[in-house]
Amino acid sequence: MAKKVTMQHIADHLGVSKYVISKALSAQDGVSPATRERVLHAAKQLGYFTQKQAHMQKARPAGEDSPEADNRPKQSVLVLMPSIRFQTRESGYWGKVLDGVSLALEQSGLGMVIVTETNADRFMNVLNPQGFLGLIGIGLISASFLLEIHRIGLPMVLVDHEEPLIPCDTVFINNIDSVGRLTDYLIGLGHRHLQFVGNIHYSRSFFDRWNGFRNVMEENGLHGPVVPEPLGMSNDVPVQSREELRLWLDHARRTDALPTALVCANDAIAINAMDALRELGLSVPDDISVTGFDNIDDAVVSQPPLTTIHVAKELLGKRAVEMLQWRLAHADEPFEKRLLAGTLLARGSHAAARQREAAL
Repeated sequence: MAKKVTMQHIADHLGVSKYVISKALSAQDGVSPATRERVLHAAKQLGYFTQKQAHMQKARPAGEDSPEADNRPKQSVLVLMPSIRFQTRESGYWGKVLDGVSLALEQSGLGMVIVTETNADRFMNVLNPQGFLGLIGIGLISASFLLEIHRIGLPMVLVDHEEPLIPCDTVFINNIDSVGRLTDYLIGLGHRHLQFVGNIHYSRSFFDRWNGFRNVMEENGLHGPVVPEPLGMSNDVPVQSREELRLWLDHARRTDALPTALVCANDAIAINAMDALRELGLSVPDDISVTGFDNIDDAVVSQPPLTTIHVAKELLGKRAVEMLQWRLAHADEPFEKRLLAGTLLARGSHAAARQREAAL
């Protein structure tokens, strides 16, 4: 039997104290980012994390033909969706992802415990994670939280989020291809001066959407060798401040630098942008086209209706459940990152740019 890897083994390997290892693995303060990264790399190299996967085989549900199947209590899955900013059950986006998880678990005969806690220590004190089959994480989750879950060996699938150095299954919308296709569509309508709007450091999805935009801009040779930097506001929330957007757009108009199209990181940003443009007396799409991403309910009733990328939100949740069940039965297989295709919905917030481009 292979010898168990402990924190002391990692400490000896790196020549530091066990105390440093403990703080680094639990993402506590007092350890530099460089040291934390060294510890995580060493832990991964020595097999500290992978040895935890043995827990998954023990937690694997009994088969339907198992004599114990009818007598065992209903098994449950932890669903973690920290209540951060707009990431709530009432959200038109995250709430539907959660609905997909709930429906798939119910159809599989599994229970669900929803956790909105944002503090890993309080979470561990309230619940015993090892009493669950696994965990499905929805949206942004802190590194310390994920490290703690990974440390105890609980199998997990993350929806619309990933953390480098923490191996697990993930499911995303195909952000790069979706925004790339949208950008290419706008270019095909004559747009040459496009601007990406969104804080690309807010989430992996925002960053990937920016990359999809940038890739297509570069492929088409627009703006010379350098694509304009993404317009990110001073705060780190996904919904950009309408006032900040208004100031930027007003300055761009006065300096004759107004783009012909705004490619926004999500629908909420796009709707804010349309409101700001309306306050400036500019018309969408006559003066400028605006596009979003997600296809939330407000995108349909906005004025004008928003051109966007439809995200199959409930399907994201259902796929996460399928991936967790597969992982429980195939603990030693490589981790997977599954991408769902987005669908371009052409509505009333965009138009051909020929007239405006000719005037520039």
